[in-house]
Amino acid sequence: MTLHHRTCNLCEANCGLLIETEGSIITSIRGDEADPLSEGYLCPKAFALKDLYEDPERLRAPLIREGGQWREVGWQEAVAAAAAGLHALQQRGGKSAVASYVGNPSAHNLPAMTALAPWLRLLGGSNRYSASSVDQFPKMLACYLLYGAQLSVPVPDVDRSDYMLILGANPVVSHGSLMTAPGMKRRLARLRKRGGKLLVIDPRRSETAAAADEHLFIRPGTDALFLAAVINAVASEGFIDASALERVEGVEHLLDSLSPFTAEAVEGATEIGASQTRRIAKEFATAASSVCYSRIGVCVQSYGTLVSYLSDALNIVCGRLDRPGGAMFSSPAVTYSSKGSYQRWKSRVRGLDEFGGELPIAVLAEEIETSGQGQVRGLFTMAGNPVLSAPNGARLEKAIAGLDFMVSVDPWMNETTCYADVILPPRHSLENPHYSIVFHKLAVRNTAKFCKPVFEPVAHALSEWEILGQLCAELSRLRNEDAVAAGAEEIADPTAPHFAMSPEMFVSMLLGAGPSGLTMDDLLEHPSGIDLGELESGGLDRAVFHDDGRVHLSHSQIDAELARLLGEFESGQVGGVGFAAPRDDSEFLMIGRRSLRSNNSWMHNCPSLMSGRDRCTLLMHPVDAGRLGLEDGRTVAVGSRAGKVEVRLEISDEVMEGVVSLPHGFGHGRPGTRLSVAAQRPGVSMNDLTDDAVTEGLVGNGILTGVPVRVSACAGAGS
Repeated sequence: MTLHHRTCNLCEANCGLLIETEGSIITSIRGDEADPLSEGYLCPKAFALKDLYEDPERLRAPLIREGGQWREVGWQEAVAAAAAGLHALQQRGGKSAVASYVGNPSAHNLPAMTALAPWLRLLGGSNRYSASSVDQFPKMLACYLLYGAQLSVPVPDVDRSDYMLILGANPVVSHGSLMTAPGMKRRLARLRKRGGKLLVIDPRRSETAAAADEHLFIRPGTDALFLAAVINAVASEGFIDASALERVEGVEHLLDSLSPFTAEAVEGATEIGASQTRRIAKEFATAASSVCYSRIGVCVQSYGTLVSYLSDALNIVCGRLDRPGGAMFSSPAVTYSSKGSYQRWKSRVRGLDEFGGELPIAVLAEEIETSGQGQVRGLFTMAGNPVLSAPNGARLEKAIAGLDFMVSVDPWMNETTCYADVILPPRHSLENPHYSIVFHKLAVRNTAKFCKPVFEPVAHALSEWEILGQLCAELSRLRNEDAVAAGAEEIADPTAPHFAMSPEMFVSMLLGAGPSGLTMDDLLEHPSGIDLGELESGGLDRAVFHDDGRVHLSHSQIDAELARLLGEFESGQVGGVGFAAPRDDSEFLMIGRRSLRSNNSWMHNCPSLMSGRDRCTLLMHPVDAGRLGLEDGRTVAVGSRAGKVEVRLEISDEVMEGVVSLPHGFGHGRPGTRLSVAAQRPGVSMNDLTDDAVTEGLVGNGILTGVPVRVSACAGAGS
């Protein structure tokens, strides 16, 4: 029996694990109480590491499609075929003829995280996409505008806060999104035990709302109105903390812009009373410490960037930025920064803006479908399943099926990779070393931890680092052949110096450049991790990248969004959803939801997670169900402009009236996939209802909450 110290890399929580193995068998997984960040906590997903490692349907050798059939091949043949197909498309149509899509598991994987940048730079082109444009870019753009860098993301100092206001987030289930906080339920319980208050604003009484001191329902899509009114009330009641604004530009401009949004004016739209809004403003501003935290639920609406900006603005004007108990910046042992970019180019068809070197995934289908110069005819995907994750997934699936060539680096044949011509499956993450480059930077406590592989790599299995390194070498070779044939000088592989290192060497290099003074030997001597202490004031000095060293509240883009919000509000609708006129009984606003036993679309083939009750149901309030004469357990039809699905109804008062909730990530059992466990409980895809034609105002991500739908009984359908 061998004991291994490990960090769970299945979500952002970074829980420390103790994994016992006997040979190649995992015999137990438990929480590591010595881990300074997670303190022994783990969730059900940790046990799924065994399922994922042992899954007989996990691909273990490269595959090439020939005549509609898959053929297992060696790595040399597979890499050569992948590079040749991508190269041929770029020769004919230019570099942008090949698009790329990277899913979020890549950020949890050290070899993938350290290999992606050189590969994507070499591949080139403007058609880069990722899961970040599904739900994250509005928050990152708000940080780009406020602090001058898209990765300058402040996190709630939840362990010392006296008052936490949460909008559009469910950290009891997610353990923090853009906030690494394992065991969040315990952390929030400690906040309340020390006399603090937890307030959740959400259209659903989520698991976090159920654990809060107070929960208020809000009409989906109106969070910008609510936060504008809260800041307005803070100002009108004289609660602005002028002592904290020395390094802040544009405060008066912001307050003037928010003057029309009083608590009394917006209460009819938000369905939160004016007296409640003013009370919350006073509680937040006068608490010994407080922090506002908002995430996915506010990002995936029409005003996602504006809401994210206003969340930070509330922290800023109340003096809660860079102060204990407020919104603070971590001090990770491994430091990195990306100022990012915005509006350097636009998508070819619709003209949506670039952000961070990427375009929003909502435009990929039209970029494939629309002929002309720059049309996408090839696709590279890595650890992603946009058919289930992107808005209007049915349209995107049809577009992907019609591509000329596609390469996927993925260990499963899912709803997207089943359309690939070449699949290059990486070895399991337990066969790789691990260091959480991204999530230490977003953690609520400063720690550092390096994990050795649990298992020796299986013979002939390659990591993402090795796969992408070989792809870079082969694509560079093909380009060099073309250059020489055309009479030009030879072209060297620009990525060769990078891939001459290893992921471990890369981490060592970053440690040496970091502020902690730690070395790889130090980390190896402390397999449970090293505690670097609580978040410290002064992080703003590292986080602000504006030339004047100040936080910027004044931006033309924010002004434009506030003007759009005011115009829509005065016309009786926000983000395309009306609130002034009565609605038809069959009309609802659809929101998503998370499950602790799920993680987007890629863990539904785990038997340990898929056991128990059906989790892909449509939640509806009892009053609404009564109006429509619908019974619990009945199959109902849910339709939108984009599509229609049939799903089992679950009647519950945890959603507000007029709102229905469908979980994200389901829709399995489609032809061509190899996910037999998932296919037994396929569920339906929420993104067969979301609309790729309607996007967020500034970064163009899809609208996944407050989606107008109609619900009706299915003819002849029973429970």
